[in-house]
Amino acid sequence: MSPPDPWSVPGVEPSARGKVRDIYDLGHRLLLVGTDRISAFDRILPQAIPEKGAILTSLSRFWFDHLAEICPSHLVSTSAADLPEPFRAAARRWGPRFMLVEKLQMIPVECVARGYLAGSGWKEYKRSGTVCGIGLPAGLVQAAELEHPIFTPATKATDGHDENISREQAEALLGATLVDKLERLTLEIYEFGRTFARERGVILADTKLEFGLRGRNLVPILADEVLTPDSSRYWPADVYKPGGSPPSFDKQFVRDHLTSIGWSGDGPVPELPAHVVEGTVHRYREIFERLTGEPWGRRGGA
Repeated sequence: MSPPDPWSVPGVEPSARGKVRDIYDLGHRLLLVGTDRISAFDRILPQAIPEKGAILTSLSRFWFDHLAEICPSHLVSTSAADLPEPFRAAARRWGPRFMLVEKLQMIPVECVARGYLAGSGWKEYKRSGTVCGIGLPAGLVQAAELEHPIFTPATKATDGHDENISREQAEALLGATLVDKLERLTLEIYEFGRTFARERGVILADTKLEFGLRGRNLVPILADEVLTPDSSRYWPADVYKPGGSPPSFDKQFVRDHLTSIGWSGDGPVPELPAHVVEGTVHRYREIFERLTGEPWGRRGGA
């Protein structure tokens, strides 16, 4: 019998288990626990990435604080004392990998801001010269900086890839008034994050945000994670060069390794070699330290 995950709660099953996060329903609030699981090509890999959940949760908490004047967040507490048992005891063991949050009516659309041509946006542009139906100038290359950041919504998928949609499709789902609010907030948060990161030698190429609604109020509340390397594309500014795929501070390092051995999601999930696990941990630590200006160990994770 395999030992329990170090982020589990003895005798309690999560209300929901995502690829990288466990969620416990505590009534009018939720407990989000960032595990060290890592996924690639929509499959959970067999090895955990040590400290990953704690680093990404700490980075979200950092950004929630900095973005409070732009948009309220769902964060209630990060103190174990505010949790009932047996979660309180588990939280003392977890370290900084959990958040007690409001239970919101989640908006079923991912809000993506893109300042550079990368990922699925680059793939669409090569086919049609557009990104989510937005026409872009001809002749752009991979990783090119866009003249103005663009808002590109996507539908949320529980399994498989999220699907990019047009603004018109988003309005059909949510209504024009709410989409207008989401676009404004998404681009304002992206601009804040991009400026903040650039001052620290990092390019924030794009980011994916989630929002929820509090009761019947149509004021969007920032939820889930924010501006982490799992929800954003960060590149070191000193080596950035358009025309290819820049090195990044996220799990692209893992995807590149899996691609190099010919695995893209089909068949048995391969083991990650030690140097790939260690390299991924290093990238997560480095982006945390660059953005926050603090050594990771000061947050209790090392």
